Amino acid sequence: MTQESAREKAKRIFEDHRGVLRLSEAKKLGVHPQTLARMLRDGMLERPARGLYLLRTAARPIVDSDLVQVAKLVPKAVFCLLTALSIHDLTTQIPRLLYIALPRGSWKPSVTYPPLDITWLSQGAYRAGIEEHRIAGFAVPVYSREKTLADCFKFRAKVGEDVAVEALREYLRRRDRDIDRLLHYATIDRVRNVMEPYIKALA
Repeated sequence: MTQESAREKAKRIFEDHRGVLRLSEAKKLGVHPQTLARMLRDGMLERPARGLYLLRTAARPIVDSDLVQVAKLVPKAVFCLLTALSIHDLTTQIPRLLYIALPRGSWKPSVTYPPLDITWLSQGAYRAGIEEHRIAGFAVPVYSREKTLADCFKFRAKVGEDVAVEALREYLRRRDRDIDRLLHYATIDRVRNVMEPYIKALA
């Protein structure tokens, strides 16, 4: 196979996978590391982090590609706090960082871009309320709306109490709100006593 045909094959493989592949995935799919190196040299690929390759011609929103990068590079990461609020359309804030949760005892990820804000959670709090969202064609772990709101009150010193309250107000306006579910996660996060007065005032 010529270098040109190898690159075209690799380009098609990237396109079939939404323009994002880890090195290990690319190898399994038949893309040789030398082909990746040539494509990177010629500007067909970019490498935002070690072991991750993006097809430059892939049409994808920058925010979505950042989420996908982190989901691939940090498999245990669950998007939380401001990032999860944004995914659930519960905030007008535009986060400058990607907020992720990891279980206590995990290794700190060596990701330089996109910038991360890491919240370390106990196993129980970490596992509770994880949902799978499809973002840019990929399965991405995100905390549910109710778990995210409870987390925002638990970590209100980090996200801002005004942000947490505004997100709660927006949630309570929705017809599909579930206050019992919300209080369930508030109990897990040990912020039920903090959140109940706001819920009664805003509901």
